[in-house]
Amino acid sequence: MRIDREIKWHVLLCCALVVSLAPIVFALSSSFKELSEAYTNVFGLIPQQPTLSNYVQVFSRLPLVQITTNTFLIAVAVTVFKTITSVLAAYSFVYFDFKGKNVLYFMLISTIFIPFTVTMIPNYLTISQLGFRNNIIGVILPQLSDATGIFLIRQAMRTVPRSLIEAARLDRTGHLRILGNIVLPLVKPAVVSSGIMFFINSWNEYVWPVLILKDKANYTLPLALQLFISSEGGTDFTIAMAVSVLTMIIPLMLYIVFQRYIISTFTSSGIKG
Repeated sequence: MRIDREIKWHVLLCCALVVSLAPIVFALSSSFKELSEAYTNVFGLIPQQPTLSNYVQVFSRLPLVQITTNTFLIAVAVTVFKTITSVLAAYSFVYFDFKGKNVLYFMLISTIFIPFTVTMIPNYLTISQLGFRNNIIGVILPQLSDATGIFLIRQAMRTVPRSLIEAARLDRTGHLRILGNIVLPLVKPAVVSSGIMFFINSWNEYVWPVLILKDKANYTLPLALQLFISSEGGTDFTIAMAVSVLTMIIPLMLYIVFQRYIISTFTSSGIKG
């Protein structure tokens, strides 16, 4: 009976794996096909006449190095700031006692459920007034903190024995040294996985950058992709797939390398409430 249940679960997981990998394999295969073959041999995984012309056209038609640099700078800046603010806020909520702490925490966490469309217009007006339209700084500024990151890192910090913190405080150790020398090494998986999620989400973001950035030289990779799938350029299907492959490489590699940290963070985040 137990073996039958394990077989069913393995079959289910294999089906989920196939569904998850299918878009990636499809994009990778199509990026090496000629346009005519992409339409006549849609589900063929191996191109009959592999070609690199789609990638050559991407580099010739777009300032791809500049676009990739923009995407990387935005993702790194957002990741660094979100990680720092998440760590500091989580430490404060766990180890500082102040009036209204729990109310403030739950108000902060409740912002996770606020749709982006609610904050989009106020953020856009603020960035416009600051003069950061069509500038990557305008993409970065509204993303300096993240309630999800605060929640995940706080949950990890709650597993650190308070006796360690109290002993350090008795030795008159400052909070920054406690955070850097005691707490962070113990919650490293949560911090790393949160940082990776911040990076991937920022790298793949489309809606906010498309509102702020107007010049191609300031575009990010997701915005460059829409140039080949819009109504004007809808026939550039294989080139769009080549841009898709270039867009997904770095986030995919990061996830593969750090997946154990991400999985361990989510599995342990509900241990303590």
